[in-house]
Amino acid sequence: MEHFIVSARKYRPTTFKDVVGQQAITNTLQNAIENNHLAQALLFTGPRGVGKTTCARILAKQINQDGTQKADEDFAFNIFELDAASNNSVDDIRNLIDQVRIPPQVGTYKVYIIDEVHMLSSAAFNAFLKTLEEPPKHAIFILATTEKHKIIPTILSRCQIFDFKRITVQDIKGHLADVAKSENIQAEDDALHIIAQKADGALRDALSIFDRVVSFSGQELTRQAVTENLNVLDYTYYFAITDLLLQNNIPEALVAYDAILAQGFDGHHFITGLASHFRDLLVCQNQATIQLLEVGEQVKTMYFEQSQKTPHDFLIDAIELANDCDLKYKNSRNQRLLVELCLLQLASLTARGEKKNPNSFGKKKIERFVIPPSSFTERTIASEKQTALPEVTETISEETGPAADTPSESFVSYTTEASAGITPSEERNDLVIERPRILAERNAKKVSALSLKSIQKKQAIQKERIANQPDEENLPTSDFNEDQMIAAWKEYTDTVEKDGKYNLLSHLTMGVPKLEGSLIHLEFPNSTIKVEVERAKYELLGFLREKLQNYDIDLSIEVNETIEKRYAYTTREKFEKLREKNPLIEELRKEFDLDI
Repeated sequence: MEHFIVSARKYRPTTFKDVVGQQAITNTLQNAIENNHLAQALLFTGPRGVGKTTCARILAKQINQDGTQKADEDFAFNIFELDAASNNSVDDIRNLIDQVRIPPQVGTYKVYIIDEVHMLSSAAFNAFLKTLEEPPKHAIFILATTEKHKIIPTILSRCQIFDFKRITVQDIKGHLADVAKSENIQAEDDALHIIAQKADGALRDALSIFDRVVSFSGQELTRQAVTENLNVLDYTYYFAITDLLLQNNIPEALVAYDAILAQGFDGHHFITGLASHFRDLLVCQNQATIQLLEVGEQVKTMYFEQSQKTPHDFLIDAIELANDCDLKYKNSRNQRLLVELCLLQLASLTARGEKKNPNSFGKKKIERFVIPPSSFTERTIASEKQTALPEVTETISEETGPAADTPSESFVSYTTEASAGITPSEERNDLVIERPRILAERNAKKVSALSLKSIQKKQAIQKERIANQPDEENLPTSDFNEDQMIAAWKEYTDTVEKDGKYNLLSHLTMGVPKLEGSLIHLEFPNSTIKVEVERAKYELLGFLREKLQNYDIDLSIEVNETIEKRYAYTTREKFEKLREKNPLIEELRKEFDLDI
């Protein structure tokens, strides 16, 4: 069996031209060697797997070449690598200083590569200072680190610093394609792109992932095999869920999220990926930003197609909602519910008739204002505004004088067409001012008597009320029993529940009303509930009288505060309470001779 060599070692660059993604640094080092302008102390810093140690070895090899060496000469006797993570004491540095004094036997320079140099102790750094500042002419020090901020400034000031950058996704993908071609592996472009993204700028990590996926899938590297092996959520999930959100299909969206969780994916990973998906759709809508889309060619086509049918304003709101969910996720106690709530909000963004966010995208924008209680008379005003405003028709119930006895509120619904695509000549929706349904008719027509006009208005309303009052002699007074009353009561509470008056519903279902003749008795534990029910008494009586065809029905609402539960507070009282429920507790106490 042939010994396997990992790709990170097998395809490690041997010249500066082979180094991926660090052209600025490799060109600088190459020119320094050619012009004999190389410093004796260099510091290579940057993330893991970007080529720091590789460049150090290439540099050490090239500065010792004089044209007479063999093609495979590695100058191993001239290159000394020291791992500062395990050799970080003062004695280790002193041994290194002693070796520096000896000139090389082969070649021109002795190169000392100190990896993870930030792990040296403070004493070791100080012992190294003098040698680093004035080394022998045959010695060159190359320090490599991932954490430059941990190196003391006196060391930094004695070195030429080269900052290695993260390797781009495109560069990693191109290098992986070359490796796959050399290994005779058929690799999809999207599969290599996912590996490059997963590597997070480190080429060594990308090659390690590549070896792992090849071991899983064999000679054909597909996108599905990569996502399955790396536990990466496939793009297709995000495309499918976005389509469901645009269709306002909340049940299917929740089922799809449950399927994602069932595969072992984290909800936080899903919501951050969904936010990134919305971002990619957004940048795909503009030709100037499409270059920011870092995906494979096949997936880029999918993004372009979906971006054409996704409204721009929807993506703005969706990114905001997903980002807000991302920020709250770690502190949430019910993380699944948080993500599901986010999906509900996302699916409701395009529901034109159900939007609650006034800044949502859509054609209509709804705003609500509350007008303080005031006295109005019925009048209609139609006025033509200036060119910047649409024609407005107001229907206002107005009363003159100060506020009526019973305060009430009027809600203003102002609906206008969105400015996008609407010309000034097009019709606008009207401004409608209407009272809530629950206000009684008599409260809507109350007026004060502080002016002659209001007195005349009050008299007119009184005459109208008397004229509209039904004839008491013809009112039905049919007999009914308690079961019929309970059924009518249940029907009314169902109507209250449908209207969303859950506070009133809890009061009306708190107990069972009692019937005495045509009088219905209600008992409540406190006066607060009594006041709440009395506010709905007019509407409740009207419903019961019409339903039971008996206009003699009336309500008797009373407060009964005499019923009081007695709780056990002392240890003896608690024990007696428990013994009432289970007498065997006394035998248990006696058996084990327990104290109370």
